[in-house]
Amino acid sequence: MSRRRAAEKREVHPDAKFGDIVLTKMMNSLMQDGKKSAAESIVYGALDLVKSRTGQDSLQVFHDALDKVKPSVEVRSRRVGGATYQVPVEVREERRQALAIRWLIDSSRKRSEKTMRERLAGELLDSINGRGGAVKKREDTHRMADANKAFSHYRW
Repeated sequence: MSRRRAAEKREVHPDAKFGDIVLTKMMNSLMQDGKKSAAESIVYGALDLVKSRTGQDSLQVFHDALDKVKPSVEVRSRRVGGATYQVPVEVREERRQALAIRWLIDSSRKRSEKTMRERLAGELLDSINGRGGAVKKREDTHRMADANKAFSHYRW
């Protein structure tokens, strides 16, 4: 972290198809080498696959999946008297969203389907049903925070 001043937040414009800011953040996180149109086609293709498989509104499914993956607590390292403790702290809403998006993308990339559209669609559907890599990551984070509950008095 910089010691000088906090970085200014950039304005994120809503996406063209749905007009949703969170979907734009998903595309920006998925994007590699500045290829935004490729990221857009992957996300829109995955949402089309979700719509065809479930028959529900794909944007609503996306937001529900994101809500299932968002962590409420995490552990942060805190150094006290030469010892480092894993202190459980609540997660800010902005970070919760960023972590959920990151975990969804990482676990989709590790899946074995053929195209990234299928992987992302599969991970979104798994998240809705409470399984998949991203939900497992959230459960692990919560479990670690619960295990270190004894150090919560070191919170800052």
